[in-house]
Amino acid sequence: MSDVEINLPEVHAELSAIFDRYERALIENDIDVLNELFWQSDHTIRYGISENLHGFSEIAEYRRRVVNKQASRSLGNTVITTFGNNFGTVNTEFIVEGGRGRQSQTWMRLNHGWRIVAAHVSMPVSHDTDSGQRRSAAADNTA
Repeated sequence: MSDVEINLPEVHAELSAIFDRYERALIENDIDVLNELFWQSDHTIRYGISENLHGFSEIAEYRRRVVNKQASRSLGNTVITTFGNNFGTVNTEFIVEGGRGRQSQTWMRLNHGWRIVAAHVSMPVSHDTDSGQRRSAAADNTA
């Protein structure tokens, strides 16, 4: 049995609030806040719909180059789990104009607050029944 406490109410509330802040920044394309919420480390990873970003520098450069095309999105099946006081995960499904996707984030509390240390965004692959080709269902920069 683990001695790490799962979903301490105050820790869960903190991570939920910071995730809400991340979502607002994503919709508003607030690059400063999005960059602030990622750990500024060479160890940070963000795998997106069509990009694999290794290290904060690549993530920040991506955010600078790509304009968020999503005016809005809705979330569903969001699961926030905290482990002790300083670690948590957020997994959610989202709906955007281009389709339905999912994202996962690993968060760690550092001296300057909660930061994403790893993130993954994906869109299920659909099959084009006319040509038999596999294709992604949505546009870039959805999370």
